[in-house]
Amino acid sequence: MMNKTLPDSLLEAMRSGQCVPVIGPDALNDVTDPQGNPIPADSDSLIIAMNQGRPMAPKLMYEFPRAAMNIELKKGRKAVTRFLDTTYRDTTWSVSSIHQQLASLNPDYIIDMNRDTQMQLLWRDTPHILVVGVARITGGSERYRLFHYNGSQYVATQASWLDTDLPVLFKPVGTPLPESLYIASDADYVDYLTELMGGFGMPPFLKQQRLGKQYLLLGLRLNRDTPRMLLSDIAYGAGKPAGWACLPDPTANEEKFLSRKGFQILSMTHEECLAALVEATDPCYA
Repeated sequence: MMNKTLPDSLLEAMRSGQCVPVIGPDALNDVTDPQGNPIPADSDSLIIAMNQGRPMAPKLMYEFPRAAMNIELKKGRKAVTRFLDTTYRDTTWSVSSIHQQLASLNPDYIIDMNRDTQMQLLWRDTPHILVVGVARITGGSERYRLFHYNGSQYVATQASWLDTDLPVLFKPVGTPLPESLYIASDADYVDYLTELMGGFGMPPFLKQQRLGKQYLLLGLRLNRDTPRMLLSDIAYGAGKPAGWACLPDPTANEEKFLSRKGFQILSMTHEECLAALVEATDPCYA
């Protein structure tokens, strides 16, 4: 029997490939290193990890980009990159159950608002296109890098050479694989968001494909300006509804933003939503 806790419109959008999962920091809640330490994912945990386990000044604790800008000004941009490489490239992490469930649904387009490599490792046998946001580069206004994963390795490529029928993983704020490319500090975000609004933060084929798409927000809180701006620009041209947000306890600001953008709030956790989706798409329950 089909799980009735999810809107029929969401189930239909997932089955048709119309719905794009958007992964936020809370989707990594169960991920730990071999010593049992949780992966730094949300803003506070990233700031504390970057500052050797100590909180920073209250004005810097407001949001990770602000704290990263402070470190960049004191120690240089490479210091932030080294921290993110150590965290996401050089540390062994357990596999996220949410990402495993998501991979089992075989979506053809995923937006990952984190900098970890979970989805890339789960797709290591799946040829795909990787789109990575970049900032503060010379030579043109494009603010993304494209890679084709052929089933064994990533190869840098251009949009004109791509098989755009392949699944797409879009990591707007970066990843260490195959190269260390990150949007981290305030200066990075200002540059990237400016070009994203201008149409240069995504490849043309993705801007075309996104028209009319709907989005499922999984573990993404929207109580800060940065994720709201990213989502607004990436989801430009969304369908109706624009999508669904798994938020059992939304703040007033989140409710206001999501309503304005045409999203429906689901009063359930992202874990509950994905479990229901997996059940609903299992042939045994169809």
